[in-house]
Amino acid sequence: MITVGLTGGIGSGKSTVGSMFEKLGAKVIRADDLAKELMIKDASIIQQIKKTFGEESYFSDGSLNKAHLSEQAFQKNRVSELNSIVHIAVYAWFRKQKEEELQKGTKVLIREAALLLDKGRPEDFDKIIVVTASKSNRIYRVMQRDHVSEELVLSRMNKQLDQEKMQEFADFVIQNDESEMELKNQVQEIWKELNRWDQRQN
Repeated sequence: MITVGLTGGIGSGKSTVGSMFEKLGAKVIRADDLAKELMIKDASIIQQIKKTFGEESYFSDGSLNKAHLSEQAFQKNRVSELNSIVHIAVYAWFRKQKEEELQKGTKVLIREAALLLDKGRPEDFDKIIVVTASKSNRIYRVMQRDHVSEELVLSRMNKQLDQEKMQEFADFVIQNDESEMELKNQVQEIWKELNRWDQRQN
């Protein structure tokens, strides 16, 4: 089995790329979605978030107060505090899942995560894919998707690792500024390479 890290800045289209790989046969674990799930289901994480960011981090029905947490994380520069609580649990879950997928005979396992390269290249991935796009396209996509201002998008972008820095750790770079067909072509070429690499290892 080949283990692949898939990442890119906000608005780059990494989730779209992940879905394309999924359709080709990869098992894709979306770390950011998993993090959101754990934040409302894992009692230990909930307790830590309330202690760190206040009881108002959750509504009375147990759902996440996204507006409050977003303000705390992005506008008050506390992203690293939130990540330290959540992403340790996500990483532990991924390692467990990796063993399960290996037993199932999965050929390509992809972990899609925004923060994959923040501390350099992780050792437990065979290949790293970085999705990039122009700044203007990324801003437009996030504004349309999240219905937020350009100022807020730029604030989030500035908290993330620079695209050029991400590419230094990449085995493959996908440029997502053209058509969906062009994006698919890039994904399919990388898919072929991943399978050839896996065959060589076996």
